[in-house]
Amino acid sequence: MNTEQNKGIALVTGASGGIGAIYAERLARRGYDLILVARNAARLEAVAARIGTATGRAVKTVTADLNDAADLHRIEALLREEAGISMLVNNAGFGAATPLLDSDVARMEEMIAINVTALTRLTYAAAPAFVARGGGTIVNISSIVALAPEVLNGVYGASKAYVLALTQSLQHELGARGLRVQAVLPGASATEFWKMPGVGGHENLPKEIVMSAEEMVDAALAGLDAGEIVTIPALQDGGEWLSYDATRRAMAQHLGGSAPAPRYRAA
Repeated sequence: MNTEQNKGIALVTGASGGIGAIYAERLARRGYDLILVARNAARLEAVAARIGTATGRAVKTVTADLNDAADLHRIEALLREEAGISMLVNNAGFGAATPLLDSDVARMEEMIAINVTALTRLTYAAAPAFVARGGGTIVNISSIVALAPEVLNGVYGASKAYVLALTQSLQHELGARGLRVQAVLPGASATEFWKMPGVGGHENLPKEIVMSAEEMVDAALAGLDAGEIVTIPALQDGGEWLSYDATRRAMAQHLGGSAPAPRYRAA
């Protein structure tokens, strides 16, 4: 039954299974109505029916392929025009584990279109609308490979580094104007994500590095509640991230200058 105060509508992409479906269920229990977006209509409807029955929240589904321009524009329009939307969870995406020379560049282009282009366009639709409405939340699902590009496929890592950088920039520009943002950097989670060439399923990964998707989402939501801009569920010592980020910010003050560093000058 629905026992929470209505918090508006959360739009969740990639919601037909895995992390997206868990986010949808958790947010419904927190008092959000839902708009769920994914390509697989049958799976999406099943998720919506289950969550609606269990929580009593209103759950709408939109079947859309975010790699299709017309479908993507439909979701952008929803974010701009549906005044009840107060949260966007940019979860849709996919990955790769194959080395660069073994990867199909067309497949890499598809990955960039979902992980980078679609996420950017949805963010561009939501952020101005949220600011105009007086507030809203954007949660971007990145990955630990944003900080560890040597892991998995380089294009995948680069796409997730983009997500992290965009989120940090959003906080810098719009954090004081009512927009809440969070980048979530999961490690290996027990989802269908890992059914990819080179891995074949999370069952083939060392069990000590695989977190349940439920625990990952719950940790991410705890980070959001704590006001974190960057949440890394598997990082045991949060001080490591704070130190890393402080060092990055300090170095940023030294990245510009009218002359090259002495080490780059001719002898």
